[in-house]
Amino acid sequence: MEGIADLGGTTGWGPVRPPRRDEPVFPERWNARAFALTLLAIRVSGRNVDAFRHALERLDRNAYLDDGYFGRWLNAAELMLTDSAILAPGAVTARARVLRGEQIPEPPAPKPRKPDYKPTAEGSLRTVDAPAAFAVGERVRAKNMSPTGHTRLAGYVRGHAGVVAAVQPAALLPDTHAHFLGENPQYVYTVCFDSRELWPSGSGTDSRPFKITVELYESYLEQDS
Repeated sequence: MEGIADLGGTTGWGPVRPPRRDEPVFPERWNARAFALTLLAIRVSGRNVDAFRHALERLDRNAYLDDGYFGRWLNAAELMLTDSAILAPGAVTARARVLRGEQIPEPPAPKPRKPDYKPTAEGSLRTVDAPAAFAVGERVRAKNMSPTGHTRLAGYVRGHAGVVAAVQPAALLPDTHAHFLGENPQYVYTVCFDSRELWPSGSGTDSRPFKITVELYESYLEQDS
């Protein structure tokens, strides 16, 4: 799914500045509350982190960028809760207005429709019987595809070739798991790309080539012919 969350490789965002060594985990108190509320929202709406990531990428530009990092988390948590009918659409906005002293009706609580889903094991790692399709040192190419739903295949690597640097354990496939359509575990590969392959015209003001590694699921890859 192409959305505002697929920022990798895009330009115009300015320099990346590393965090200060003394930077607090939560710069403001409400950030910690937003973090806790998001974890609670994930738990009550299906215990599915991939569904949360899919909610993030469905936010509009304002909800994703203008409200900041933890504001973005709150917006995605609200979307998850309305998707599963834990909250009625507009319930958060209405409650905020009531708390400000406005006399407005709040939407009634809907009947929850949480997905009928239970993970087969704890965490995201799984064991698969089939051997890995690719080996360390093998040249592979990220498929040039545009999924309509959730995916972790970054847009800037699609259609480009790299070399398998490591074979990771099998993990839940986000493309189906985010939609509660099955775990479908697959091997994950650390693929090393050359910057000149990804950005033939250069990479900003610094034209020196560099390497970048990306974690890619098996179904995202094909042999480089």
